[in-house]
Amino acid sequence: MGKTKNLVLGLAALLIAGSLSACDDGRSGAEGAAKQLASSLAALDVGSLAVDGKDAAAANEQLKSVFAALDPAKPSVESGAVKLDGDKASVPLNFTWKIGTAEWKYTSQAALKKSGDKWAVQWSPALLEPDLKDGEVLDKTVTPPARAEILGAGDAKLISYRPVVYVGIDKTIIGSADPAASAAKLAQLVGVDEAAYVKQVQASGPQAFVSAITLRQDGRTITDQQIAAIPGARGIPDSLPLAPTRTFARAVLGTVAEASAEQIQKAGGSLKVGDVVGTGGLEEQYDSQLRGQDGVSIKVRPPGMTDDQIKAAKPDPRRVLFSVDTKPGDPLKTTLDPRLQQLAEDTLAGVGPASAIVALRPSTGAVLAAASGPGSNGYNTAMLGQYAPGSTFKIVDSLALIRNGMTPDSKVECTPTITVDGRTFKNAEGYPESSLGSVALRDAFAHSCNTAFISSRDKVSQAQLESAATSLGLAVQAPKLGADAFLGSVPGNADGTEHAASMIGQGKVLLSPLAAAIMAASVAHGAPVSPQLVLNPGVVPPSAGATPTASGAPSSSSATPASPAAPASDKPVTPAEAAALGDMMRAVVTSGHAGFLASVPGAPVGAKTGTAEFGNDNPPKTHAWIVAVHGDLAVAVFVEDGGLGATTSGPLLKSFLTAAG
Repeated sequence: MGKTKNLVLGLAALLIAGSLSACDDGRSGAEGAAKQLASSLAALDVGSLAVDGKDAAAANEQLKSVFAALDPAKPSVESGAVKLDGDKASVPLNFTWKIGTAEWKYTSQAALKKSGDKWAVQWSPALLEPDLKDGEVLDKTVTPPARAEILGAGDAKLISYRPVVYVGIDKTIIGSADPAASAAKLAQLVGVDEAAYVKQVQASGPQAFVSAITLRQDGRTITDQQIAAIPGARGIPDSLPLAPTRTFARAVLGTVAEASAEQIQKAGGSLKVGDVVGTGGLEEQYDSQLRGQDGVSIKVRPPGMTDDQIKAAKPDPRRVLFSVDTKPGDPLKTTLDPRLQQLAEDTLAGVGPASAIVALRPSTGAVLAAASGPGSNGYNTAMLGQYAPGSTFKIVDSLALIRNGMTPDSKVECTPTITVDGRTFKNAEGYPESSLGSVALRDAFAHSCNTAFISSRDKVSQAQLESAATSLGLAVQAPKLGADAFLGSVPGNADGTEHAASMIGQGKVLLSPLAAAIMAASVAHGAPVSPQLVLNPGVVPPSAGATPTASGAPSSSSATPASPAAPASDKPVTPAEAAALGDMMRAVVTSGHAGFLASVPGAPVGAKTGTAEFGNDNPPKTHAWIVAVHGDLAVAVFVEDGGLGATTSGPLLKSFLTAAG
């Protein structure tokens, strides 16, 4: 039985095989050849194909020559349905090219011919593109759009195209002069590294222009005559997207520069050598919105014509196969006030350590100024710095105490020192003895009595401190900000000395100058203020409030990671609570140690100073803080390792408020 069954199965297999052989008209071979052709074209390498009518190596060379201008792009090629006609076949080839952000699609027809048991492709330029003739190749022309502007309040131009001069050695006009000698003289004139520039000039080709420096046309002190006196040196006028000055809001706005090799590689074909891209700040974050999209055209280049001949010909002798119009970038609108931003930068100009001034409009949350001083070395201290806020945090403490039944007139005990779990806390150096003893909370706040607030720690849990902080807009998400920022970190759990330290803005409590300004603005507004910097973000920015990662951050500002920002508080500060806090901030000016602000013209000023210890020195170093409200303006001033808030940051604040008007 088993042998009979096997015999039947064997006969069936032979019958099926015979049936398939009888039906095989060569289609499977043609289809295989078509797929191999499509795969080879997609790889831009047909060297291993069977080619009819042209040597395979010559066909491969022509293929690479036709598409050389599109390098490094490669097409996606798919073969369609094969039409068979005896020993001949035809098949459509569907090409798709990624040209920047666009797609170029077309279909060509391939002819196949069977020779023996193999199928060969009949070579023709039209196989590569249906309109292509023998000897023709493709040209790619890219037209970049002008980069869009970054605007400030009232659509003031913060970054826009401004005239510049590229100064360098043009080796086509250097004649018999020594390029190294000219490079050395030019480097000395413009103040760049002489050895590096000489090496760069020597390594460049005979047709190169080697830029040494880019100078702003406005106010440049190096003249055309000085440049022309050096053999081979010249200045090439151009324009670049620039801020009003080299330093204006640089840490916030960023800059533009030619794309690096790394950026080009990561861009996946959307960037090329010579493209200008944003570097740092809003320029980088919103690069795609500001840069727009290149215009691209793919043209057929007539055989034998040089670039110069094509440029001279009118009209252009090239046939257009594909084109995409240039799409301008969209301007980025911000709330920065150019006058206040420049005023803040001028105010910090003489400050040595890292420093910042942030100004907000409490009624809207608009960020009017976010200046980081020269000591920040390009880091965005104003928005990203992470520092213990010192006694400015007593605004938060006071809100928590008020919520637990106290008023500005409630009595607290201000002693010279207080010891918690073996650690002794004291008041700032020079604290007036006349303000010791049983004093009103308002007075303890005005004179910044550390011991009074620490002694009240049993009345306020750490969780209540955290809640009060978020009620004032700290350590919460800022959905309207549109930029990277650190908005504070206040732990919800702390005991003993850690909780005591939190009561004076030390321990693990951290704020940025922006966060400190938000805290003051929320008092002035009578409700939590959510900051806004970017008015029309075309792309979704990183989550504002998350811990930033940035190189060049001062070590003390990045030593402690922050918790992710929480949603807005479900218990926002009330107008009544804010009024009590405003009363206490006003007392800092009328009876406390910020009396120097009483002479600021205009609306009455309310303030709070802060001095935050850091490091292991004895005596410890301190950061200097002060926050203030002045009408519809909230300001925070910070100086790293600046001593006392009242004596260091206070005069800077007074100067800023007086000039701000």
